[in-house]
Amino acid sequence: MSGLLRLVPDEPEPVHDLASAHPRPHPRPRPRWAADPLDELAEELAEVCAAAVHPDEIAAVLEADGLTGEQITERYGRRDAFELAAELYARVPRGHPEPGPRPDPWQVKPGQFVLRAMVFTLPGFGYALGAPLMAGARDGYGLPAGTGALVASALAAWAWNQGFAHRAYLRLGTGGRAAAGRTLMWGAPLGALLAIAVAAAFPAPVGATAYAAGQALYLAAATVLLVLGRERLLLLALLPTATGGAALLVTDPPASVRVALLLATAGGVLFAAAYEIARTRKGDAPPAGPAPLSLAASVPYGLFGLGCGVLTTLAALGDVLRHGAGATTAGSAVIALTLSMGAAEWLLYRCRSLALTALARSVTTGGLLLRVARVLARCVAVYLAALTVLALAAGALWPDGPSPTVLRTAALLALGAVLWTGLLLQAFGVAWIPALLCLAAAGAETAAQLLRIATPATAQLLVCSGTAAGLLAVATALLGRLTTHR
Repeated sequence: MSGLLRLVPDEPEPVHDLASAHPRPHPRPRPRWAADPLDELAEELAEVCAAAVHPDEIAAVLEADGLTGEQITERYGRRDAFELAAELYARVPRGHPEPGPRPDPWQVKPGQFVLRAMVFTLPGFGYALGAPLMAGARDGYGLPAGTGALVASALAAWAWNQGFAHRAYLRLGTGGRAAAGRTLMWGAPLGALLAIAVAAAFPAPVGATAYAAGQALYLAAATVLLVLGRERLLLLALLPTATGGAALLVTDPPASVRVALLLATAGGVLFAAAYEIARTRKGDAPPAGPAPLSLAASVPYGLFGLGCGVLTTLAALGDVLRHGAGATTAGSAVIALTLSMGAAEWLLYRCRSLALTALARSVTTGGLLLRVARVLARCVAVYLAALTVLALAAGALWPDGPSPTVLRTAALLALGAVLWTGLLLQAFGVAWIPALLCLAAAGAETAAQLLRIATPATAQLLVCSGTAAGLLAVATALLGRLTTHR
């Protein structure tokens, strides 16, 4: 690169002849000291130009080498570095070298996500164990009294914990476990109190309110353990509930045993969360003067959680809310979605890993866009295939639910595509777009339900398909940019 600034010999005396008397016109003044210095520059920067995916990369090298606008005009007869870079890019054929081996930070073992799928799914046994607490009167939809309090409390906890977990992860990255521990110490109790207050605002039997309170405490404590990477400890705390759920397949335990198992899980996870928070206070200290983190940065993550919660609730209870007491809940859909979250998280890592490979193999921006589109299509297809298998298995184990028709399965897959693509965008730091699109989808499905525009499954299929298409378009454009992968 130093050759760009070298000195040149003085110009020789001109030779006057007939040819020079009538020179050919040239669009720009050519430097006096060379016939075409651009050829020499192209030779010096041949490797840079051949490996460039876009002329801007060459312009950056020219500017980094200290070439000023005046030098470009006087020496090469071009207006600026970008025009000069564009000509160099056009002159030198593409010859992107094969990339050498590089470390891939997104390589992970699938076993880790099998564990996370288990801790996401096993709490579902708690609803079966807690059925006696919901026994008795029925509401206008034929659901157990207190279902509204339970659902509203879960939605509040889901929204809070999504935003709260994001802030805790930020603290973990900027200030270490000690900073994350302080955020968890105040955020988890506030989230539990919020969810309990929401449940108390709905009329419900004492047993249902108590169960909603236990659910709120569990979700807050489980969020603490997941943020701190203590999935195995959470799985250990879930063993009583998992044991009780397995026992329900062969016997009917008394109500006292059911409640004892639920209390054992709730107490175990609360103790584990408190212990882990206490451990963080003895761990690494935060760096001096940590950068302040705006609370507003976590808001879209909470709104995304709320939108996903409403969409999932409508998928499970849509038929009951539409047709009343004669309809059945689609609990198998919720089971399939929770089971699929482990595969979803693993595929998020695989997508980022494959996107890096696509970047290394691309020599043009168009080629990169095409490759990342294929990566996204492959990852979405694998996730939806896994969700289909899980939905069929859950439907076979849930004989009292609605029949798994093609329409219902397609609607569930559309919802799964929304959840996975929204999580992918969040992983790249794009939070507001999936939050707003998911909230809009939840509002559209709710409106369709209230106005009885279409059946719940049809509304879910149409709304979620459109939302997933929008999210995938945004994800493709995002991953097709070079700066996304830096």
